Amino acid sequence: MKKGGKHFEIACYKNKVQSWRNKIEKDIDEVLQTPVVFANLSRGQIAKKEDLISAFGTDNMMEACLKILEKGDLQISDKERQNNQQTMFKDIATIVSNKCINPETNKPYPITMIENAMKEIHYSINPKKNSKQQALDVIKKLKETISIERVQMKIKLQCSAKFSKKIIEKMSIIENSTTENKTRLDNGDLELVLLIDPGTLRSIDEIVRNETKGQGIVEIISVNELKDENN
Repeated sequence: MKKGGKHFEIACYKNKVQSWRNKIEKDIDEVLQTPVVFANLSRGQIAKKEDLISAFGTDNMMEACLKILEKGDLQISDKERQNNQQTMFKDIATIVSNKCINPETNKPYPITMIENAMKEIHYSINPKKNSKQQALDVIKKLKETISIERVQMKIKLQCSAKFSKKIIEKMSIIENSTTENKTRLDNGDLELVLLIDPGTLRSIDEIVRNETKGQGIVEIISVNELKDENN
């Protein structure tokens, strides 16, 4: 990392850096070879105390290491970079295949077809984003070229009768959602079972909490619900 006009380096296990950034790896000892900040790692020159304070506001080596680990540039060879990109490319295609279907067949696309579609749209890997984030970007872009939809999520909403009219109105305008079942319970409460785009879950939860003043309930029944081909 270059900061405050100075150059800083830390020694890491390269295969663990991305896992740390994606919050998969949580043991810092599995990531850092040594909790020391260097001015020049290959020469063994340790960064000066005053340079650390100027750049990071502290002379605590571990704190500085964590900041460099989070935002520094990873030094890898061209071959390693290419291998990493190929691995991430396949990871993204795998996530897209798992999350989506061809609505014409109601079946997932094979991973190889997703990879080919990604190549056709010239999708470029962003090493600073994790595979899941990029998969969501890919889905949006692929919708412009192929017939593809997210696999739907099944959820259940429950609220008291006094909020039911407003909740039904709000749910009716949620994009890509279908009401599968609407029931009045013995105590008058409303129970709705919906098929939704997983991307709308957060907004639905916020609507229910706000409209019912925190009294409504949203439960996930299934995270991987295919549409009924007979409907």
